[in-house]
Amino acid sequence: MAERSFKAEVEHLRLGDGGTFTGEGILALTKALLENGVGYVGGYQGAPISHLMDVLADAQDLLGELGVRYEANANEAAAAAMLAASVHYPIRGAVTFKGPVGVNVASDALANLASSGVTGGALVIVGEDYGEGSSIMQERSHAFAMKSQFWLLDPRPNLPSIVKAVGDSFALSEATNTPVMLMVRIRSCHVTGQFATRDNQRPKLSVKDALSAPRSDFNRVVLPPMSYVHEQDKIKNRWPAAQAFIKAHGLNEVFGPDAKVGIVVQGGMYNGTIRALQRLGLADIFGETQVPLYVLNVTYPLVPDEFLAFAAGKDHLLVIEEGQPEFIEQALGAILYRAEAHVKLHGKGAFPMAGEYTGTVMFQGIEAFLKTAAPGMLPAVVRAPNADKPQIPDLSKTVPIRPPGFCTGCPERPIFAAMKLVEQELGKHQIAADIGCHLFASLPPFEIGGATMGYGLGPAANGAFDGGGARRPIAIIGDGGFWHNGLSSSFTNMAFNKSDGVAIVVDNYYSAATGGQDNMSSRADNTTKSTKNPISKALKGVGIDWVRQIDHTYDVGKMRDTLREALTTNTPGPKVIVASSECMLNKQRREKPLRVAAIKAGRRVEAPRFGVDEDICTGDHACIRLSGCPSLSLKRLDDPLRDDPVASIDQSCVGCGNCGEVADAAILCPSFYRADVVHNPRAWEQRLSAFRLRIIGRLQARRAARRLSFEVAP
Repeated sequence: MAERSFKAEVEHLRLGDGGTFTGEGILALTKALLENGVGYVGGYQGAPISHLMDVLADAQDLLGELGVRYEANANEAAAAAMLAASVHYPIRGAVTFKGPVGVNVASDALANLASSGVTGGALVIVGEDYGEGSSIMQERSHAFAMKSQFWLLDPRPNLPSIVKAVGDSFALSEATNTPVMLMVRIRSCHVTGQFATRDNQRPKLSVKDALSAPRSDFNRVVLPPMSYVHEQDKIKNRWPAAQAFIKAHGLNEVFGPDAKVGIVVQGGMYNGTIRALQRLGLADIFGETQVPLYVLNVTYPLVPDEFLAFAAGKDHLLVIEEGQPEFIEQALGAILYRAEAHVKLHGKGAFPMAGEYTGTVMFQGIEAFLKTAAPGMLPAVVRAPNADKPQIPDLSKTVPIRPPGFCTGCPERPIFAAMKLVEQELGKHQIAADIGCHLFASLPPFEIGGATMGYGLGPAANGAFDGGGARRPIAIIGDGGFWHNGLSSSFTNMAFNKSDGVAIVVDNYYSAATGGQDNMSSRADNTTKSTKNPISKALKGVGIDWVRQIDHTYDVGKMRDTLREALTTNTPGPKVIVASSECMLNKQRREKPLRVAAIKAGRRVEAPRFGVDEDICTGDHACIRLSGCPSLSLKRLDDPLRDDPVASIDQSCVGCGNCGEVADAAILCPSFYRADVVHNPRAWEQRLSAFRLRIIGRLQARRAARRLSFEVAP
């Protein structure tokens, strides 16, 4: 099950001519694909386009009605390889994944695709999340577009512009026989707006039709001597054709009056630019600007004569280009130099070289440029954003940082508690991590795993340490990473090289970190995908014999013992532990509505809750250090003889029992207890509860009467 269902929104994708679509950017992208006669779509989920894959999955009935093939690919490379259908056939195809990590994974297929060229429109929708909202290394997809000659669109972040960019991308791809990248940022994916709809179009040639009339052309195979011809074709034919198409169809836009200064801005940064100019009194909320803007909805290739026409008569130009290196600024500088144009180019300097261009950064950068280039355009008094708000004091020394961590009840938490117990017994081991929720274990309180080399590459990252030593290396990988790339790149690597290392596959039933999508080993029934394929079976299929399956990770003692066995056994070859329990978020999404409905219907429902006996808790907080659950916190007592706060479990507890299991396995104080909350109890249960409460009340009153009290004399 995915994090969110789009079943209701998907019905709006059926809107035709004259309709008005209202929704998020990802839904607008899907609608635009259907309106432009896409023949097949695919991709791999990952922020910020995870929900785009979820929309496509929920829209499979509609896709089927239109004859559109949809595939949820095993990884980004498999998605990019799908676009081979557009090499020989005039079929429009689109795939999507997160960039630049998705582009990295798909680079081999994409490079071949760009070399051979395409007959049908081939579109790669790249979800770009450069900046502080990103969970990956800070890079841009722009470099790949330049390297392999992909045309790169970066539309203004509003729904009409995004929808138009999809149609422009297909047309540009077909006019130049070149694949196109459409870059959508986090804000573009989730911006809400409206656009006028058109009828959905069936593909002119479907993939089923293509199978009845197969085509092939050796000239498009990327082998010598044709690969040399491909390069010449890019430079002599495709590139000039792209520049001509961009100019003829007005893909880039110019706003504002003539002036001695101007701004060149990536399409995706347009909203931030207008907002900064508005704060400076140089634009209004409708986009009417006093400073000329040249908006690059196509950031590669650039169109020299179009840019020079904008630069004509200007003394200063500012380039707003988020991220580094400054590819666009360098290219525009070269165009001005070759044209011997006497225009001073500004960019990095007024703006920082690296980092996200937030509202404040945009304001300060444009203000700094105008102070140098056109101080007369600025109002006498410039009010900085939030100038009226009080200054926030530096809290870095008093408020601790709040790094990401496991959710309450996460089944991965007990795995790492068991690893800490084994570490205490056998010593510290070399540990390689992987991409996924389990990477949070590298943070306190566990501090397990210090490096990650890519999705599915955790065990492979330990290859250099697998030659024998005092202690076996340990690698951690999730089920999502296992099926994405891990089985082929990590575990066949371990098997082929006769590794002596240990790998733990954290199986929470889903690709949980990307939103809870099903994968090969998911336990759910999925009518369109193959699930319930055991990871342990796949491991044995590639020649790994020492495999241990644990189906309840909350059993910390069993986890500890199994890991100790893997680290100490004399059995040669790779040792793999598959630790399986369902992702608690997905479990709660599924079970909580059912539980609420049952309670409303008057049915008897038990809900386990855990607590801490304050009289028994020793106050050393070892349970917190070994568990780290967000629901486990501290509580101060009124008892004057006990200064230290005791452990306490708040109302966010989901009843997983991990805290008690940890306390038992680590032989901590036995202060944890379980209480089952009974909703809609039966009559005899109510009578029994009332009887118990009377007995307890009498005992409490008796004890209170015997307790000494100390009162302060008046």
